Amino acid sequence: MKIFPFFKNISPLQAMLLAGFLLAVIFWLDWTIKNYLSLSIFYLVPISIVTWFAGRFYGFFMSVVSSVLWWAANLSDYPIPVNAGIYCWNTAVRLSFFLLTTYLLSELQNSLRREKQLARTDFLTGVANTRFFFEFADIEIKRAQRYRYCLTIAYLDVDNFKKINDQFGHKTGDELLKLLSKTIKSKIRSTDLLARMGGDEFAILMPETAYEQAQVVLDRVQKCLQEAMQEHQWQVTFSIGAVTFIKAPNSVEDLIERADNLMYYVKHNGKNLVKHERFENEQT
Repeated sequence: MKIFPFFKNISPLQAMLLAGFLLAVIFWLDWTIKNYLSLSIFYLVPISIVTWFAGRFYGFFMSVVSSVLWWAANLSDYPIPVNAGIYCWNTAVRLSFFLLTTYLLSELQNSLRREKQLARTDFLTGVANTRFFFEFADIEIKRAQRYRYCLTIAYLDVDNFKKINDQFGHKTGDELLKLLSKTIKSKIRSTDLLARMGGDEFAILMPETAYEQAQVVLDRVQKCLQEAMQEHQWQVTFSIGAVTFIKAPNSVEDLIERADNLMYYVKHNGKNLVKHERFENEQT
């Protein structure tokens, strides 16, 4: 979101304080200049800042305050009550304009958020997609390199998934993948990331997770997945290859490759197994 690049990390409270200061300056100028020069458009600056960083409700509030201040700053320029109707009309028009701007700006922000979320999310399962996995994994690798954390990745493939599609149809296959995602997400931490890497392959990234901790999670995931499949009488199993990096890998590609190789080792050696290894990267 680059509408306000200079205020990228501003908090809602800071936005309110900044907008309040700007509003005070604009009101003072409006009071001083009076009706010689219209400043009503400048009230949109604090309104927009509050709407973007604090939310629609506060934007509406700022719109009302701005209209009241504009009314007060220009009150003496109109002969009351002769032109009271015109003055009230002008105030109402400005308030409507401020409120409409607030609404449109908040809708724009919501649309940008939804677009950003969709760009990072798998459309079927609702978990992260490959693009976001690479972004997240790159950040976690750099963190692990800097602070010398352990980092664990697991790569999972559904055994005999094609048979489910052939026997029950693709709709059932989709339901299976959704259940798989829901089951795994319920068994991992909020700081871990589950991503659909394509088809029936998924990756789990567990930052700051040592071998023993990861093994407990992987065993729990494998068990719960089997129970979930048995409840639906789906004859599938899961091949999982996992690597705990004692030292962070050099790249996301290295991270994925080692776990993927272990997963394929399981696929070609009986399936339905968790193959978990430690790896200490010698390069720094």
